Amino acid sequence: MDEKKYKIAVFHNLPSGGAKRSLYTYIQYLTNHGHIVDVYIPETANEEYLPLEEVASSVKIYEVKKSFWREKLYSIFSYVPAIIKRVSVSNVFKTEQKIAEELNNSDYDIIYCEQDQYTMTPVILKYLKKTNVYYCQQPVRTDQILKKVNDQKEKIGFFNNPLIRPFSNYFVNYIETKDYERDKQLAEYATNILANSYFSHESILRQYGKNAYVSYIGLDTDKFQNFNLKREDYVLSVGTCIPPKGYDFLIRAISHIVIEKRPRLVIVGNSSDEGWVNYLNKLADENAVDLTIQTMITDEDLVRLYNKATAVVYSPYLEPFGYVPLEAMACGTPVVGVKEGGIKETVLHKKTGLLTQRDEKDFAAAIELLFDDEELWEKLSQTGIKYIDCFWSLDHAGKRLIKNIERILEKEEEND
Repeated sequence: MDEKKYKIAVFHNLPSGGAKRSLYTYIQYLTNHGHIVDVYIPETANEEYLPLEEVASSVKIYEVKKSFWREKLYSIFSYVPAIIKRVSVSNVFKTEQKIAEELNNSDYDIIYCEQDQYTMTPVILKYLKKTNVYYCQQPVRTDQILKKVNDQKEKIGFFNNPLIRPFSNYFVNYIETKDYERDKQLAEYATNILANSYFSHESILRQYGKNAYVSYIGLDTDKFQNFNLKREDYVLSVGTCIPPKGYDFLIRAISHIVIEKRPRLVIVGNSSDEGWVNYLNKLADENAVDLTIQTMITDEDLVRLYNKATAVVYSPYLEPFGYVPLEAMACGTPVVGVKEGGIKETVLHKKTGLLTQRDEKDFAAAIELLFDDEELWEKLSQTGIKYIDCFWSLDHAGKRLIKNIERILEKEEEND
């Protein structure tokens, strides 16, 4: 029996990164299977990275009023803390209210909402009257470990001047507290929530007091696949170049490998923090680690790097899910990861990769093992490819999403 075809509206205000990639692949699956998917976004949403017009039925963009002083700030200073946004949140509220009003008068079966880079839980939920679902990648994070790792960042620019720093710290703490409270308030409007992992499900339950159904994302295996390229003497890590990604841990871990066998470390990110990049380069020099940092490369180049790496190394702090291990396994590249957060749900220890505690020497030993044991490397590589094909493909993820959409629509119908 053919599955029912749905008319779906999608909202997002995402930056570039893994969440945008997962949304892109979901829409790709839905439209390829005959569903109508129209996208409604504020102009602040990133549409340069994986533009949704390539896969959606239509994309409608709404203007967000600019803030003169914020634009001025960005034009004067080469570095502005990410917490200071280019537009006012109140203007984002107004735009999303306008989008909601239009959607409330539409004939969509369901409105699918992704997160908002300005408010985390999207403001639009407050104004939507039609059946909707919120795909929550993670709540606003207040983990103590994040505060600690962010404090390591090399101090640069006006906002890190010793005279200014106490005031900027106070300002940042004030904004973070405000963001946290606003996120919790907006989450109260979420009636149906999906999560990307059981780790995220538990975070949502703790922070919002709400249930969330897990709908694992998937991977475009036509793009991310093993091309049997010659493997080179480097390990690869992928993700925004910021402290929570744990790249300093990787550098220190690799430094424990004897110099004659020490692999190069290649980091690829969609964006980077200038101060943190400076710190990492200095740390690598001090520890005799050959480090290369690249940003905003094409998917083709990224796939090539995956295919040539001997291993993918992954050590972010409490990452809720993480696309990187899936991309690596699809390309036949074994993963060495720290066993915390979402990676516990994606990498099978000693089957598709190696998981260790957050210990530099243990991590280094796992990397060495992959370089030294060809039989183990081949086993992890082949099992990883099969594992992606049998559970983590775009087709599997799309079917999981449709099942959850049908669950929500059935529940709404029962409550009418």
